[in-house]
Amino acid sequence: MYNEVFVVGDIHGEYKKFKEILKYWDSNRQQLILLGDLCDRGLQSYECFYLAKYLCDNCGAILIKGNHEDLFLKFLNKTEDFKENYIKNGGLKTLESFGYSENNTFKDIVLDIKKNNDKLIEFLTYLPNFYEWNDYIFVHAGVNLKINNWKDTSIRDFMWIREDFHFTPNRLNKTIVFGHTETKILNKNNKYDIWIHDNKIGIDGGAVYGGYLYGLILDVHGIKDYVYV
Repeated sequence: MYNEVFVVGDIHGEYKKFKEILKYWDSNRQQLILLGDLCDRGLQSYECFYLAKYLCDNCGAILIKGNHEDLFLKFLNKTEDFKENYIKNGGLKTLESFGYSENNTFKDIVLDIKKNNDKLIEFLTYLPNFYEWNDYIFVHAGVNLKINNWKDTSIRDFMWIREDFHFTPNRLNKTIVFGHTETKILNKNNKYDIWIHDNKIGIDGGAVYGGYLYGLILDVHGIKDYVYV
């Protein structure tokens, strides 16, 4: 059992920031938790995927499934149905990181990704929707606080919920740590500070938009420290 956790927010292809934030992680005493959205919008989603997989396979890290991992898988499985939505959400940058260019078709790149990255696809497919540690819940977007058992939250809400989670009172006696919604939106002041409210902690610092990639350090007593790059 780890004494602390080191929680990383939405990365979105920012591989250099991902590697930089990991310099602050103490792998001997801190459980590494990645809140999802490794891909899309930034330039190096491929590298982010494989670094996260390595950390999960070899270092005990936990990666929570984000809506962008889900969009990537849906695009691979039903390309024509999800093509437009995926590209609109920054997916073209991910495809380019896998080798897509104007000389390819989407069908070509999908076939190539499936052929050469089958272990990665399997890994992403079976990611958890949440992780619990002591009195904390780690999730990509949030949970449904209006139902009797938060674990019955729909798969979509785990990855996509916003206002219904942010503004519903948290009576769980657990602190919920999440990403998905940029903190400058939650703070309503256009600043990317960590958002702390009602036993909820938002750490999507908008790294891909020129904001911060946060590494939040927690122990059983609360926030011990945080770092950002």
